[in-house]
Amino acid sequence: QVQLVESGGGLVQPGGSLRLSCAASGTIFSIIAMGWYRQAPGKERELVATITSGSDTNYADSIKGRFTISRDNAENTVYLQMNSLKPEDTAVYYCNFRILETGIMNYWGQGTQVTVSS
Repeated sequence: QVQLVESGGGLVQPGGSLRLSCAASGTIFSIIAMGWYRQAPGKERELVATITSGSDTNYADSIKGRFTISRDNAENTVYLQMNSLKPEDTAVYYCNFRILETGIMNYWGQGTQVTVSS
């Protein structure tokens, strides 16, 4: 079983920055990809950014140029650096790991609240 623990959310003013972290523990065989998703009140969960085992990245158009996803393979940790935050970035952010076990398994973090407000 794999557990994901997120940290780094909080309240920040527009234009500010936050860095989210998500660390995986447990029996981890092969990580295919890591990612961040977010869900705002009354909206569906949406992709923010992903990074593959080969470090290929993919970003939602709404955050390109402002957010950066990165990973620490040795620590099984994924990060999301968020700069120039806007009120519309307010949401619960969830990390996701896709891991190859007997099949492909998706694991989710517990979610961390990011609120951008003056």
